[in-house]
Amino acid sequence: MAREQPQLAERHLLQPLLAPLRRCSGAAELALEDLTAGDVLVPEAELGSCVEDVLKVYVVGNDSSSLLLGSLQSVLGVVFSLYSFAKQNVSYLRSPCQDILLWFLEKAEREQSLAVLDGLAGLSSHVPTLHPQCQLRVGSEGGAAIVVEETISDEDEALYQKISLEQCHVESLVELLSHCQKNGLAGDFFIHCLKELTQVAAEDEAAPSPAVEPGGSLLELEQYQARQGRKLLVLQLVQRFLAAVLQRACTRPAQGPGAAAEAQTLAMAMGLVAAVLGGAVQLKSSDFAVLKRLVPLLEELSRTYPEPLTRELASDLRVAICTHGACAPGSLGAAAAGVLGRKRGAAAQSPAGTAPGPPAHGESSEERCREPSASPAPAGLQELLLSAYDPQPPSRAAALRRLASLVTQRDPEAIRLQEKLLQVFLENVQHEDAFVYLSAIQGIALLSSEYPERILPVLLAQYERPAQGTEDTMAAVTRMKLGEVLMRVTRALGDMVFQHREPLLRAFLRGARDPDGALRASSLSNLGELCQHLGFQLGSIIQEVTCCVTAIARTDPEAEVRRAAVHVVVLLLRGLSEKVTEVLRDVLRDLYRLLKLVAATERDAATVLHAQLALEELDAAVRRVLFPPQTLEKKIVVLP
Repeated sequence: MAREQPQLAERHLLQPLLAPLRRCSGAAELALEDLTAGDVLVPEAELGSCVEDVLKVYVVGNDSSSLLLGSLQSVLGVVFSLYSFAKQNVSYLRSPCQDILLWFLEKAEREQSLAVLDGLAGLSSHVPTLHPQCQLRVGSEGGAAIVVEETISDEDEALYQKISLEQCHVESLVELLSHCQKNGLAGDFFIHCLKELTQVAAEDEAAPSPAVEPGGSLLELEQYQARQGRKLLVLQLVQRFLAAVLQRACTRPAQGPGAAAEAQTLAMAMGLVAAVLGGAVQLKSSDFAVLKRLVPLLEELSRTYPEPLTRELASDLRVAICTHGACAPGSLGAAAAGVLGRKRGAAAQSPAGTAPGPPAHGESSEERCREPSASPAPAGLQELLLSAYDPQPPSRAAALRRLASLVTQRDPEAIRLQEKLLQVFLENVQHEDAFVYLSAIQGIALLSSEYPERILPVLLAQYERPAQGTEDTMAAVTRMKLGEVLMRVTRALGDMVFQHREPLLRAFLRGARDPDGALRASSLSNLGELCQHLGFQLGSIIQEVTCCVTAIARTDPEAEVRRAAVHVVVLLLRGLSEKVTEVLRDVLRDLYRLLKLVAATERDAATVLHAQLALEELDAAVRRVLFPPQTLEKKIVVLP
């Protein structure tokens, strides 16, 4: 009928068929003055019957004429909202809605499908969506009904609902596109999104922010906010697609007959990340916050994926995201050029290494980016040592992490220059940027765990060095960082830490008597963790530990330090567990009296809580010794 009498078929068949969906479409004009919040526009039975009829006529009938495709396009936005709603709830409508959407995307021309996807994503108005005054509600029979939405008076709550709905739609769209791998629509759409992102970024450069431009009008401010919202939405779409592909690659590496197609999809996904990082878009800190959700997946991929080049690219992408694009290895340019359809030879001329413009006022040092040189990142150890003193913190941190990686790989040159590496790491520990000094701490910990006999004495000498002059505060901060290094080494050594028990305990006991209160508390915290690791290997030194924490818990003027002293007892009891009475038999009474005194007289509530926890640990340990659990035993005796 649609082929022979298209006008009559549309008027008498298709319009009545689609009427329930068009009634709540954004293109419909609702008489809101005649409606109140909660009124049902489309009952559950009518909506379910409509979706089933659309499935039979369009999908089962499978006639892809322009009349049928055009009429269905007018309600695809409502069908997509229903699909997204059913995906979040338990509803039988999810499967038919998905089949309807996939049928249209498969049968329509590629440009038409891309335009529809644009509309479903909220990037254009090609597809009328659900009316803003309409709301989907779970039906009693497993379906859904469409009602008039209640007005939300709280602006914050309304904004939260809007953002949550957009997030849900993005997730649903990505899941829908995951079923369109065979015809290449998913790849085409996300390359389209990347170009859209580039266009929005170009508009941002041409039209500066009215918030910083004097005399900016309200209209310009609204247009700027709309561009930023559009940019963030496209970036979220790209990120969701990438996360889905990377997650699939992590859980199921490409194998078997479909390995080539899966590997190509993964290459396209990673190429998209490289293109975004490589200058196709001017990224800001908020954009990197979105991309950082990919870091755990890239890290997993760099460790487990069977193909070496893919592992290397995943590692480079992770570094580039974590350093906000400051460290962009040469492999990113080739990957970006590949996904954008360029020749590999043009990768060197592409803006693969360009970084965002100068940092905005107030931007943290981790977020600053530099203009890398055109040559690849230096691979030699000497060049890395020079980069470890780069004035730009991201480049310095990347060099430190690369040096730490050489230590882990037992690079011969790194082994030969381990004293020099230690000096570089120690100097960077004093850096004020957290990204730099944490990288240095990681490097020292790796170096010490690999060569403890040679490195630990140097660290302990640095840790025990007293502060002098006006540098007391800075020296105390550096010593606390070194204490963190020593504890990381303790964890890495495991049972081997017993060989270094004496110097470590001596260093922390001395630190517990330091004039700086923060350093005293840090030393006591390290002492407690070390005692927990040593357990029954403490030996006679337990007397010194007990005297130290008892004196501090009773007399120290700072509550934070007294709290740390009592916490040492808690960690000690937890570490010994059932061996408490055996290892602490000579000091158990003194510790018990100390804890009772603190619980009764201490003014700091947190310290009292620590003492009560320690008393509970002690009570449980003693009860286990005095009243061991009784077990029933079955014995068979053979009588003579």
